[in-house]
Amino acid sequence: MPSTSVAGLPAVKRTKDQAMHIGARLEDRIHSTRMNAARKRGGVQTVLSFTGYGSTTWVRVLGRVVLAKPGKLSARTGTAQALRDGVRGWRNFISPPVNDAVVCVEIGDEKHLVTADRGGVIDAVLPASLAPGWQSITLRPEAEPDAAPVASPVYIVDPAATTGVISDIDDTIMVTALPRPFLAAWNTFVLDEHARTPTPGMAVLMDRLMRENEGGPVFYLSTGAWNVAATLTRFITRNLYPAGPLLLTDWGPTRDRWFRSGPEHKRTQLERLAKEFPDISWLLIGDNGQHDEEIYAEFSRTHPQNVRAVAIRELSPSEAVLAGGRSSGPGAPPRDIPWIYAPDGAGMSRQLMEKGILPEAG
Repeated sequence: MPSTSVAGLPAVKRTKDQAMHIGARLEDRIHSTRMNAARKRGGVQTVLSFTGYGSTTWVRVLGRVVLAKPGKLSARTGTAQALRDGVRGWRNFISPPVNDAVVCVEIGDEKHLVTADRGGVIDAVLPASLAPGWQSITLRPEAEPDAAPVASPVYIVDPAATTGVISDIDDTIMVTALPRPFLAAWNTFVLDEHARTPTPGMAVLMDRLMRENEGGPVFYLSTGAWNVAATLTRFITRNLYPAGPLLLTDWGPTRDRWFRSGPEHKRTQLERLAKEFPDISWLLIGDNGQHDEEIYAEFSRTHPQNVRAVAIRELSPSEAVLAGGRSSGPGAPPRDIPWIYAPDGAGMSRQLMEKGILPEAG
């Protein structure tokens, strides 16, 4: 939302609530202590850019501001070297986020100031005039005028696109083989993209889907934390999944509760995409371990015009045990929306071809 400008530039700031949950207050104190310690060690504000997206008239900018030593910056890209190249998730976690950091975003010849949230996350929608396809914008912390701008990729959805893909990550495009109570901690502190196994056939399926729907977007929707975005991006790239924005969340308490709701995060992002791209019909991909079936069924009932089909990966018995069991099913989704179930990408491809959503392989 608009606020006072700085140096004549438009600014975007979030509104601060007067009342804050005790968990959020404790988290802010911990962040403050960590930030002070990092500054004493020579840490400076550093922008980590995440893949954004938009239309030809606006762009959603995503990133995070942390404190890191200047020596950890890459001279070529201005990206935090340790955070970008570190293979363990805990390396990302130990760099403290900067609350309320102001970042200068350059889109072509236009400059905007945006303010990060309590967790250092940048999430702002800005006006833009960009051609469809992959484009690049730059971000720079306003408090570090000598810092090199950080390039941030953004995918501009073609106005003519009518089909897109939204996919879950854990247990859908990657095999986690971990108990769900330990999954978030593993992702945050231990995760190495080499240590995860891609779901057989899923990369081929998604590549076919994107080839058949040229110009359409692909989003990876997960309850994972933003501090592992770089690691997940490397996993997606290394295993030849189509490039696309990650829609993640943040750890810790909010302003009114102890813990964030993963299912609510997914519901919110689905609703947002439906409003941002009302003419796109989505293929929703998830698994039957926890909430995907229920969430996708709700979205199908409220936005049937925005759902092309739903593809659910069936977990093996051992995977279902680790995931805390299988979901109770989708309930009563609209009958005219295809639902398919398969344990891998090959099975999904076969069923999608049978339903005419994918052409027969030549």
